[in-house]
Order: sequence, then C-alpha cells, then structure tokens
Amino acid sequence: MPDISLATLVMLCLAALVAGWIDAVVGGGGLLLLPALLLGLPQVSAAHVLGTNKAVAIVGTTGAAVTYARKAPVSVATAVRIGLMALAGSMGGAFFAAGISSEVLRPVIMVVLLAVAAFVVLRPGFGTAAAASGPVGRGRTVTAIVLVGGGIGFYDGLFGPGTGTFLVLALTAVLHLNLVTASATAKIVNVCTNAGALAMFAYQGTVLWQLAALMAVFNLAGAMLGARMALSRGAEFVRGVLLVVVFSLVAKLAFDQWG
Repeated sequence: MPDISLATLVMLCLAALVAGWIDAVVGGGGLLLLPALLLGLPQVSAAHVLGTNKAVAIVGTTGAAVTYARKAPVSVATAVRIGLMALAGSMGGAFFAAGISSEVLRPVIMVVLLAVAAFVVLRPGFGTAAAASGPVGRGRTVTAIVLVGGGIGFYDGLFGPGTGTFLVLALTAVLHLNLVTASATAKIVNVCTNAGALAMFAYQGTVLWQLAALMAVFNLAGAMLGARMALSRGAEFVRGVLLVVVFSLVAKLAFDQWG
C-alpha cells in the first residue's frame, strides 16, 4: 500500500461508506468513490486507481445484492442472465474505447440524462407502482438481456459514468419493475460486471489490495444500510435519490467537459 496520511485514509473510508449507500439505493456510487481515490492517491497510476475502485465496489455491491435478494421480489436468474450479457457487452465496449473521444460522448450523455430527469419529474408515477407479481414475459426478458445487459454493458466498457443509474432506469422501463426491485436487480447485474473487471485488474496486478480491503469494510456497511433504507422507505425514496444522482452526474460530466 502506498504511503498515505491518516487524514487521507479517513477521507477515503468515509467516501467508500457514502458511495456504498448511494450505489445500493440507486447506483452511481462511483461518482464519489473514483474521484476520491484520484484525489487521495495522486501518486498512483490510473490503472491502480481503477482496479482498487473495483475491488472496493464489488464488496458493497455484493452485500447490497444479498440484502435485496432476501427481501425484494427480484428474479435472481433473470438478473444473472442480464449480468452475463452486460459482462460481454462491457468487454466489447472496452475494445472500442480507445477509438472514441470522451469529449464527444459527454455532451450526448448529458442530454440523455437531462431527458431522463425531465421524464422522471413529469411522470411522478414512474417506478412507484407495486412490482408485478408472477414471471416476467419472455419477450420483455429477452429485451432486457439484449438491450439492457448488452447495451448498458457496452456503455460501461466504453465510457462508464452512471452505469448503475442507467441500469435502474432501463430495468424499470423494460421489465415494468418498481424502482426498489429495479435497484435490487441492478445490484446483481453489477456484481457480474464488477467481477469481470476485477478479474482483469487482478490479472494485470493493478489492485492495491490492503487499501481496498479497508475501504471495502466501509463500502459494505454503507451498501447494506442503503439497501435496508430503500426496502423500508420504498420507491418514492429511491425516486428522490435517483433525481439527485442524475443531476450530480450531469454536473460532473459538465465540469469534466468544460471545467
């Protein structure tokens, strides 16, 4: 582990705690965790920052996924199939990433996010209805696997920011889930994609395991707290957090583009 001051270590652990909470409720914890690692570890390569971020995030994501799966009406089998497709999609996105300029993608993603925010604000019932009982239709399941898993997985490998949030929104729209069940499903999908990415980073030797282990404890605590709050407070609570995360992501992308 690199030489880190106590103040920096505390900051990173607190960031991991809050990021775990945000990610469990609605996705987007990386908006806080990754910048915190970049700020706290300026002497460390970007590859090590990304690898350590994945090692921390997968622990919290797994904890949240288990918490949700025990109490939310989530189809684990469907979520895993979407996750495996997302894993394949992310590998494809990563393959093309070198030839794509992030300066071109950021404005496009900002427009999409603002459109999403407008839709959620203008449709207050979006994602707040009770989750449908019984199995999801085959057509919608296939659409979710191919478009949500493959499409958002490809975006994750190509660019990345806001993937968890996009998953929640897409799962709500395609499978007609409420936001709590969509968050639960998204966490299982995230476990699949994070596992693939972490395996690659571990193979390349770009994970700071000691630091990741410490931060992961805080990330797990935040994630389990966030999942329990989402389950107890319901879809309206998740909807409010979703809007905050969407606008925060737009602000971050705007700063990266023009700041």
